[in-house]
Amino acid sequence: MPMRSPILWSETLLNAAPKPGVTNVPGRPSPDPVPSPAPQDPLVPRNMHDSYCERVLPFSASSELVDQYINASGGIRMGKLMEHLDSLAGSIAYQHMLGPQVHHQANIHDRGFYIVTASVDRLDMLSPIDPSRDIRISGLVIHAGRSSMEVAVKMENINSGKPDQTIMIGRFSMVCRDSSTHRARKVNPLNIATPAEHALHNLKDRRQSQALKSLSRVPPSSEEAEELHSFFLRYGQDENKAIEQVEPGVERVWMGDTLLEKCLLMFPQERNVHQKIFGGYLMRLAYELGFSNAALFTRGSIRFLSLDGISFARPVPIGCILRLRSQILHTTSSPQYPSLIHVGVQANVVDVKTGLEQTTNDFRFTWCKEGKMPKVRREVVPKTYKEAMLWLEGKRALELGAEIRELRTTQ
Repeated sequence: MPMRSPILWSETLLNAAPKPGVTNVPGRPSPDPVPSPAPQDPLVPRNMHDSYCERVLPFSASSELVDQYINASGGIRMGKLMEHLDSLAGSIAYQHMLGPQVHHQANIHDRGFYIVTASVDRLDMLSPIDPSRDIRISGLVIHAGRSSMEVAVKMENINSGKPDQTIMIGRFSMVCRDSSTHRARKVNPLNIATPAEHALHNLKDRRQSQALKSLSRVPPSSEEAEELHSFFLRYGQDENKAIEQVEPGVERVWMGDTLLEKCLLMFPQERNVHQKIFGGYLMRLAYELGFSNAALFTRGSIRFLSLDGISFARPVPIGCILRLRSQILHTTSSPQYPSLIHVGVQANVVDVKTGLEQTTNDFRFTWCKEGKMPKVRREVVPKTYKEAMLWLEGKRALELGAEIRELRTTQ
């Protein structure tokens, strides 16, 4: 079930052109009727395996395909794979709603509903990608609420005479909307049968508990406040004083000085089936800007570790100007990685006439630098309270990522 629009853009423009209204009063078109919800068929409970989908990229058999995905260092472009994962998550959600026997979405107005990505909770790299092997991406719905679904996805290296190897796991949150009113629409309930399915289903509980602790809702814990204050005393004082005079081998970098941004026009070639900009394309743009910022900050080669979260506040319209801003939010090190860099990327739609901006997406990524410990460690330091909260959010994301990787290595 492709998430890209199969309809020509010229046809979309023609259908969207204003049509003469039927007038009841001379010179005045009749008002548009208030849309009513589309009729909804009885919601048949689905099994978890009903929504299972997979796609295979046969890199081992096609050098031409590899050439479409390869990056400058000989690896695979992770941003392009994120596009596929977002499209796969949408296909899985549609299959849960339509049933495993339906392989085409048809028109969303004929179906009476459409599905959009609400957030990406996490995507964690568990091992590097082997570009000489095929890649399989797969997933299924693991939780269904009233109008939302949680989709678990997995990326694997397969074939080439070796055992399958999981290289990435993650979760997408999808929401269903009525095609007429654009309000929440009920989704098919999910049957949970086996212990393995119960374990997958319970993943939602941890995400909900983390959301309740968000710094946008509650203040930091006493331990976090104490650590932030100690960090300020160590690095944040004496703005005009070189940090090397305080601690040898450390270069202080103010968070505000790590800003990197770009503006882009949104073209119809990147639209989805809802005639908005495809979310996977936005993920790729944000990833590549964040990667550039992290590489400039570390002054060397880096490896992607995790996508720590994406929120989709509103759709990005075709033809708009999109401004992407990236900042380094937290830096640390570990016994395994000499440098860990947490990066935030914010996407804003700019109103050309007024200059006002509206935030559409907020992305969080983590990269690492491998090898020897650098002679001079660069430490990002917040100045304002808002930056301090971003610093703490980055710290939480790095700790959660380390916990997930530790769990996978001990299994």
